[in-house]
Amino acid sequence: MSNSWLILIVSLPTANAAGRMRVWRALKALGCGVLRDGAYLLPNRPGFRPLLQEQADDVKAGGGSAHVLVLDSENAEQEKTFVELFNRSADYAKLVEAIQQVAVNELQSADPAKLQRQLHRLRKEFEAIAGQDYFPDAAREQALMALEDLEHATTAVLSPDEPHAVQRRMMRLSIQDYQGRLWATRQRPWVDRLASAWLIRRFIDPQARLLWLASPADCPAEALGFDFDGATFTHVGAKVTFEVLQASFGLTQDAALNRLAALVHYLDVGGIPVPEAIGVGTLVSGMRQQWTDDDELLAEAEKVFDAFYHAFSGNDA
Repeated sequence: MSNSWLILIVSLPTANAAGRMRVWRALKALGCGVLRDGAYLLPNRPGFRPLLQEQADDVKAGGGSAHVLVLDSENAEQEKTFVELFNRSADYAKLVEAIQQVAVNELQSADPAKLQRQLHRLRKEFEAIAGQDYFPDAAREQALMALEDLEHATTAVLSPDEPHAVQRRMMRLSIQDYQGRLWATRQRPWVDRLASAWLIRRFIDPQARLLWLASPADCPAEALGFDFDGATFTHVGAKVTFEVLQASFGLTQDAALNRLAALVHYLDVGGIPVPEAIGVGTLVSGMRQQWTDDDELLAEAEKVFDAFYHAFSGNDA
């Protein structure tokens, strides 16, 4: 699908440093993409052209030259290049990291006033990024879900006795109630199912018995299904099954698990890129080819997730 674009081309006298900085700040606040020095891009949407024209007039008043052009692009490769200039995934990734730092380090210990200030700051940061996210993708939804999770957790900490009308499909569950159970998921698992099975056996139900289903319809009534439509634990909103299990059983204050969750999320549904993703994706693909028995595949995958968990924990022992 093609887009129409607005291009602002400006040139200011070298001596007019104040004017140059004023225009640069204004264009940055608009979230313009930078084609090159002096050439800025915005999608051609209602209200944007007058804003760019205002900057062009400012440049001309300062002795420079400026032009606002309209480009109707039909070239798919050019479209992709232009849209990528507005990719905010790196900004969302920094925000999610800040949210997780508050959840891990300060949720239980911070004083109420400080926690509320932090939430307000994080919400403002999200809104600032989202306000310039002209082509939102999974990264925006992922960051919003992380922020809402922290807001709900903060409410629970600060007002534990008050009822809260929150429409959420996930409930906080007790690990003690889920011991020695039969867990079932689809056979030939990919990253989310493998990581979820690892999480179950390492942190939730060490004596779990796993059943690999040829079809979700084969799931026994007594089994706890995961990662398929209608399962007890599956995707909720922007969360993949690993994240749903982690949140359901109160495991979100483990920083290493949070990093694993981000890795699993990206490999399963996209969103905020994770540096380790390419290597892990290639590794799991190779493992699936080498081990056709799902129990053997999981046994090998668990070694990988154990290693990443220890690395993310900073545990060299």
